[in-house]
Amino acid sequence: MPSSSNTTIVSRCTIYPDQKSSTIKALKLSVSDLPMLSCQYIQKGVLLTYPPYSINDLIKFLKRSLSVALSHFPALAGRLQTDSTGHVHIVCNDAGVDFIQAKARHLSIHTILSPTHVPECFKGFFAMDKTVSYSGHSKPLVAVQVTELKDGIFIGCTVNHAVTDGTSFWNFFNTFAEICKGSKKISKSPDFSRNTMLDSPAVLKFPPGGPKVTFSGDEPLRERIFRFSRDAILKLKLRANNSNFRSNSAEIFGKQSNDSWKIVNGESNGKVDPLFLKNNETAEISSFQSLCAQLWRSVTRARKLSPSKMTTFRMAVNCRHRLEPRLDPYYFGNAIQSIPTVALAGKLLSKDLSFGADLLHKNVVAHGDGTVRKGIANWEKEPRLFPLGNLDGASITMGSSPRFPMYDNDFGWGRPLAVRSGRANKFDGKISAFPGRDGNGSVDLEVVLSPDTMTGLENDDEFMQYVSEIV
Repeated sequence: MPSSSNTTIVSRCTIYPDQKSSTIKALKLSVSDLPMLSCQYIQKGVLLTYPPYSINDLIKFLKRSLSVALSHFPALAGRLQTDSTGHVHIVCNDAGVDFIQAKARHLSIHTILSPTHVPECFKGFFAMDKTVSYSGHSKPLVAVQVTELKDGIFIGCTVNHAVTDGTSFWNFFNTFAEICKGSKKISKSPDFSRNTMLDSPAVLKFPPGGPKVTFSGDEPLRERIFRFSRDAILKLKLRANNSNFRSNSAEIFGKQSNDSWKIVNGESNGKVDPLFLKNNETAEISSFQSLCAQLWRSVTRARKLSPSKMTTFRMAVNCRHRLEPRLDPYYFGNAIQSIPTVALAGKLLSKDLSFGADLLHKNVVAHGDGTVRKGIANWEKEPRLFPLGNLDGASITMGSSPRFPMYDNDFGWGRPLAVRSGRANKFDGKISAFPGRDGNGSVDLEVVLSPDTMTGLENDDEFMQYVSEIV
């Protein structure tokens, strides 16, 4: 059998929904789905202790649970199809998803969690590596890989990004776990409605053979999980808010028109922090915005950019609660936009933390119904696949969210020990935010940087003073 990163494939099969799709036949891709067709599949997974039964029994339970979960998410068992008018749909044809059993019994939980930088072995725990979402026309929209370790299990879930954003991804993954744990009724049913502002008659044209990713994927990168306790983040929030700089007339740097829809992994799961939403210039800068501002400052400093270089921090926002009327919190698909905030490197570093934090904050609170609709209208005038990457060497892209219920993925014998991602959509400056395992407002940042920039960040005292020691 073939192997990847010392992971050996034991078996591979197709899992079909346990009930055929009857209520949903096709779902048209929206203005938020279509730009993701040039993005690679989402790859996120959970590390678990070894189950209290055999690996063979576990595989049976997981296959059965996945089959039931697909009946609740029939779109994920389908394929993409472009009709004669150029519109792309998810055809709910019960074609099934990939299920892979693998083993890497030479690896232990301690071995893969103890290194400072995330080891390459995690890349081998996911299927459909480097697969572009447009490939969903011929390939499954989902692949689940279960890898047996020496003393644990890694369950990696790979899902087409034109079909789900982070909110929909984790709702599916959580539902899969919930069913495996023994639940007879799922707690969060997806909403498959398409009669929303995101539905559009606009047609996105593709080059022959489909779109390609816009970053090389071959550059040397380092990846590290930085942990921030609730207390550390509250200290950052206090720094960001306690400044004479903040005022209602603070300048918001101009947005870049092509950046209104950036490829990111989602932002919220419906449990919305009011600090993200109040359209109120005097509201506090949130904890997460404060953390993002510190990261922006420190990465910019580590890159040794010219003071006159314009830097960009792209932050994902969930549009479900921003539109009027609101979408269902579990609207299935992508419902995200990206807010690019820009500042000169010299100004970002010469001012205190509140300067960058205030720019991020004002951009987020201003992104209401009108701004979302303007972004949709701009895209309809010029349908496009936007580039993902760090083309100017001065960008940071924040994806995922510390509000996603990643540690709710209890398959029946305990919560995950850790959450990790695969190789997909990674480049210098790609950051993903995860909740800390302990909850209570702690946050983990998965930071991907060039080797030199990572070294600079790790030597940045202003940043590292807030990072928790690995335990």
